[in-house]
Amino acid sequence: MTGAAIETVGLGMKYRKRGGGWALRDCSFRLPAGRVCALAGPNGAGKSTLLSLAAGVLRPSEGTLRVLGGEPGEARERVAFVAQDKPLYPQLTVAGTLWAGAELNPDTWDGGTAERIAGQLPRDAKVRDLSGGQRTRLALALALGKRPALLLLDEPMADLDPLARHQLMGALMAEAADRSTTIVMSSHILTELENACDYLLLVDGGRVRLGGGTDDLLAAHALLTGPVRDTSPHTVVESRTAGRVQTTLVRRQGAVDTTVWEAVEPSLEELLLAHLRSPEAPALLTPSAGATGNEVAAA
Repeated sequence: MTGAAIETVGLGMKYRKRGGGWALRDCSFRLPAGRVCALAGPNGAGKSTLLSLAAGVLRPSEGTLRVLGGEPGEARERVAFVAQDKPLYPQLTVAGTLWAGAELNPDTWDGGTAERIAGQLPRDAKVRDLSGGQRTRLALALALGKRPALLLLDEPMADLDPLARHQLMGALMAEAADRSTTIVMSSHILTELENACDYLLLVDGGRVRLGGGTDDLLAAHALLTGPVRDTSPHTVVESRTAGRVQTTLVRRQGAVDTTVWEAVEPSLEELLLAHLRSPEAPALLTPSAGATGNEVAAA
C-alpha cells in the first residue's frame, strides 16, 4: 500500500466531562500505510482517544483526521478496532461470535484466519464465561478475520500470559507481512513494542512528542557518556551525573566528538523513558511522520 493510513492536522478532542479539559490538542502527524506502529505514552496521555477517533467511535472537537484517505466513518469497513474492554456480546458462544463476524463482513471475512487465532477456545462456551485472556483472543480473531487494511489495538496483550502473548504477536506480524496491514498498537510493555514495531508515535500530555520510523528516531539521538561538560551543539533530552561522569541523551546536531564522549545509539526503551522523564524536551517528527511531508519540530 502507498499513501497515509492516518493523517491528522491540528487534531483535538475535548472532554465533555472532567471539567472540559483536552484529551488531545494540536496533534499533527502522518502514519504511512503498511507500517507496524507502536503508540506509546503514559496513562491519560490520549492514546485511547486517538485510537477511538481513528476508528470513528469518537468525533474530534477540532482539526482534521483522514483514515485510509477518507473520513473515519467512510473507512469503517476497512478498519478493525480492538478496544481495551474487548466489547463482545456476552450471551453469544464462541462459535456464534465467529458466525456473526462472517455475517457482518461477507465480502472480506477470512474464516481460516479467524479460526486459527481463536485456537483452542471452546466453541460452545459463552463469552461471559471466558477468561480475560480468552476474550482477548476471540476479539483478535474477529479483528483479523475481517482482513482490515488498518488494525487498531488498544493494550491488546495486557491480560495474556507470556506464551499466548508471543503466539498472538507472531500472528499479528504475519498479518502485517502477508497483507501489508497497517497496525497501530498501544502497550505499556516497551520490550514488546521494540521487538515488533517499525514506527513510533509517542503521545504525552495530549500531543505527539515523537513520530517516525524507529530506526530514524534512534539514529537521530545518541547516548553520550564522559566528563561533565557542555554537550553543545547537540540538543539535550535528559542528562544525569554520577560523580565525574555524565550520561546524556542528546538529539544529534552534526557529528559527535568521540575524543570526548563515548557515543552509542539508545535503545527504544531508553529513548522513550528519557522523553517521558523530560516533558520539556522539544518534539521531533521525522519527515515521514510530518503531516505535510516535512520535518516538524516544536516545543
